[in-house]
Amino acid sequence: MNDQPASRLDQLLFLKRVQEADLERTRRWIAAEERRQAEQRRGEQVRPPEPDWLIEQGLSGRAAVYVHVGGCRMAGKRSRGVERDQALRALADGVDACTHCRPDSELGFIDG
Repeated sequence: MNDQPASRLDQLLFLKRVQEADLERTRRWIAAEERRQAEQRRGEQVRPPEPDWLIEQGLSGRAAVYVHVGGCRMAGKRSRGVERDQALRALADGVDACTHCRPDSELGFIDG
């Protein structure tokens, strides 16, 4: 081993190698983030349109418990998109309308 302290030039060359490695790592992070954002944009472009109406199923998955306007934040994970006439039929059959998005008002449904 060399017990002599490194010269200033040796120290600067070492610093340059460290900074180049840091810069290369940062470039890889940037490339990965650009790929992630591009994938996210592609996913948003191919995402099917949001349904106009939702029917939320109960825990059993059989009985409908709520009708929602499409995009309602209160709609549970057991919701499925339906056509306008299906939403109206569900309301007529006694399925409750969501009190937050008021699909009965949006559909012009008058109870009774």
